[in-house]
Amino acid sequence: MERRKFLKGAALGAGATALATPALAQSGKTMTIVSTWPRDFPGLGTSAQRLAARIAQLSDGALNVEYFAAGERVGAFDSFDEVASGNSQAYIAADYYWVGKHPGFAYFTAVPFGMTTTEWNAWIKFKGGQQMWDKLSGEFGLKALPCGATGTQAGGWFNKEVESPDDFKGLKMRIPGLGGNVMSKLGVSTVSLPGGQIYENLVSGAIDATEWVGPYNDYFMKFYEAAKYYYTGGMHEPGGGLALGMNKAWWDSLTEWEQAVITAASHEEHAAQYEESMALNGEYLNKLIDEQGVEVRAFNDDIWDAFGEAATEVFAETRDHSALAAEIDDHFQTNLVEIGKAMALFEGTFVNQRNRVRGLL
Repeated sequence: MERRKFLKGAALGAGATALATPALAQSGKTMTIVSTWPRDFPGLGTSAQRLAARIAQLSDGALNVEYFAAGERVGAFDSFDEVASGNSQAYIAADYYWVGKHPGFAYFTAVPFGMTTTEWNAWIKFKGGQQMWDKLSGEFGLKALPCGATGTQAGGWFNKEVESPDDFKGLKMRIPGLGGNVMSKLGVSTVSLPGGQIYENLVSGAIDATEWVGPYNDYFMKFYEAAKYYYTGGMHEPGGGLALGMNKAWWDSLTEWEQAVITAASHEEHAAQYEESMALNGEYLNKLIDEQGVEVRAFNDDIWDAFGEAATEVFAETRDHSALAAEIDDHFQTNLVEIGKAMALFEGTFVNQRNRVRGLL
């Protein structure tokens, strides 16, 4: 799919929704959404815009949705405080951006060696994960729902090959969340940049490497102009989800029907973004290789072992933060073992054998 066609389609979809019930929309409750993604940003940004439009459409005018991309109302990383204060009603973001507020937020996006998207969905929806999320978010006056997922993310873009744990020492890398803490233990100088600022920092040499999402989302970022080595599945973000974080007082003021509309739209987009990524990652991986000469690599076992040792330290430090952090980690890890074991024995066994027999790798 060409970028221009994609953005045109997304814009038309949002516009059609906005024009559907103009009279009703003016009389409804206002829902101002701020986002951490730039406007018309392929993948993450267009998904957020699609969700905003869908909430307005499903509410049939009961909710007058105003959407602001990163920088249009507040800066990307200011969206948490904007919503917690009540200045806006909701944000769309990756909740691991807020680990400075509380490290427990990482579990509601992704953590090193954690759950895949399928496993995380099971935990959130059917094993009490949403209740843990509510407990944490509630301490900050927020209510969060899953609203997007990208699947297992790439290990990152590097301007040199990394062949041993020592090769990470001295690198400057954009990587947020607990994954960033793991990299720090390997000697990486980590920074957390909004998506719209990564390219300029990579091209200028301010950073040597970055993680982002996966082939579909990454293709449009043009990281290949500064970093030709693209590492497959990383430890830092095996799956999980994005958040529609809402001001809890505002959420509590809604009718049950209005809450149901927002929940339905959020869950719908959560599935749609993941499925879109799965549908397009293969196509755009081929484009990166064939059109841009990107060299695809995988971290070797020595590096994975070093990641694992560092992650063990990071989880211990996270648990030491507070009783709530330990409670969230206990809940997450217990369910990871239970859900992950069944996934490994059935889906894992099948996928590995399918790929072997059919020569997909």
